[in-house]
Amino acid sequence: MNKPQAAFLASLLLTFSSLVALLHFINNRLIAAGYDVSRLILIGLPESNLTMADVQSTLSNLRTVDIPGFGTYDLLELASSPAVLITTAIVVATAFYVKVLHTGRAKPLNPDAWQEYPLEKKIVVSHNTAIYRFSLPHQQDVLGLPVGQHISVSAEINGKDIIRSYTPVSNDDDRGHFDLLIKSYEKGNVSRHFAQLKLGDKIRVKGPKGNFQYSPGLADHISMIAGGTGITPMIQIIRAALRNPFDKTTVTLIYANVNEEDILLKDDLEELLDVHEAKFKIFYVLNNPPAGWKGGVGFVTKEHIQEHLPNPATTNSKLLICGPPPMVGAMKKNLEELKYPAPRTVSKLVDQ
Repeated sequence: MNKPQAAFLASLLLTFSSLVALLHFINNRLIAAGYDVSRLILIGLPESNLTMADVQSTLSNLRTVDIPGFGTYDLLELASSPAVLITTAIVVATAFYVKVLHTGRAKPLNPDAWQEYPLEKKIVVSHNTAIYRFSLPHQQDVLGLPVGQHISVSAEINGKDIIRSYTPVSNDDDRGHFDLLIKSYEKGNVSRHFAQLKLGDKIRVKGPKGNFQYSPGLADHISMIAGGTGITPMIQIIRAALRNPFDKTTVTLIYANVNEEDILLKDDLEELLDVHEAKFKIFYVLNNPPAGWKGGVGFVTKEHIQEHLPNPATTNSKLLICGPPPMVGAMKKNLEELKYPAPRTVSKLVDQ
């Protein structure tokens, strides 16, 4: 929960508590003045045969209610307890936030038409990698990309339109913009185009795209193999699975890179690992590990896969792969030899 969300919940809770206190104050003043509050709403309605003794008898029955397996409880005292009132306020505030405030405006993505978005900010991650932040039409807009899907980006290079697929590392909690993590390659077309963008320059985007979409309960376990910038679609799914307290899905990620400094979004991954250690595991693999390295060395092997990722053929699990084409090809061969089902490729990194 970010600061604006926490402030909103706190203010709503304070307002709710104030209204409850005001209601009790007005009720006490009316009683002191000789008014029976319970009869005020009956003005203009026919008299009922219900007597105060009947009401008191019903209320008395609620003070000793036997709940099988839990014991005997005073429901009147329980319902008026501060804990119940606070919990009710939090539930109402959360529902209001999700249904009203968190829906955002109309989602700007269009799967059939190119939309243009200006570069708002460039955040340098390493010598050849950066996060590019693009503005949405309104500061309350959300991109509206389903979890597990990606967008198509079009760039005119040497007179030709080149299209590549990217998955934002931002999500719909981020309003007014979306972020793309892009590593520039010497022979890359679109990735070099990004590196040359200036603030205010626009890119053309179309989406959502993709055949895979994550939803809670999709599987008991999600296995992932990612290489380099292939982490971008993976972290989108990881965040979605972990931030939902009702989603019991566990996730294991094998993440391969050349050097330790090449591990993208490592701080984000380590933070998720610290907070959700019971649901999330990471196994790093490096081609050139530093001294004392405790992860995998070289390429991702069959042994790495067999040790860390369950076989979807014998478990309720899914296996996702995203990385450079040579790596994806090698992983598919490893999985075939292990008799794992053919994996699902989340996004193809042909030229990033």
